[in-house]
Amino acid sequence: MEEYGNKIKEVRNKKKMTLKDLSEKCDLSVAFLSQIERGLASPAISSLKSIANALDLDLSDFFDVPAKKPKTNDIITKSYEHVPFVVKHTNYIYSELSKNIENRKLEILHEIILPGKEENYPTNSSHKGEEFIYILEGVMTLIYDDKEYELYPGDSAHYLAKTPHTWRNYTNKVVKLISVNTPIIFKEL
Repeated sequence: MEEYGNKIKEVRNKKKMTLKDLSEKCDLSVAFLSQIERGLASPAISSLKSIANALDLDLSDFFDVPAKKPKTNDIITKSYEHVPFVVKHTNYIYSELSKNIENRKLEILHEIILPGKEENYPTNSSHKGEEFIYILEGVMTLIYDDKEYELYPGDSAHYLAKTPHTWRNYTNKVVKLISVNTPIIFKEL
């Protein structure tokens, strides 16, 4: 978490932006941005994307990511082609299942949520679009509009992402899921 905050603060200061300036550009509160910079809050991917855009950074600057996938006309992604990447200092591991087709609208991810400390999970976030999740393994807690829902293998959830939400793994086992999102978050990767 501190690494995000340090990078954000460093770039913001280089651009001679105040927290208020950044807040206005990315539509996040000054208080929340301050907490992120001090390593007291972990931003959701959508919030991190807003901050990156406001600072003219690529979202990939915050991730340990594989090389970009080459564009292909192939419609199939083989299991051995999945290259995982992690959100630094979090319990999340992603593998993009979407193909690099022109003007795609969906982002499909295989996600793993490791058990861990509360501070390694992103805070509630809201953004445009929709999310669909399908639990493959483990027990995941979806926090949506301040209500907690336990999801087991075979369970799914489909919701408007404008309502504050986040996911947690409160167990000591790995959670695996498939998510389908609009709009695309990782298109820069």
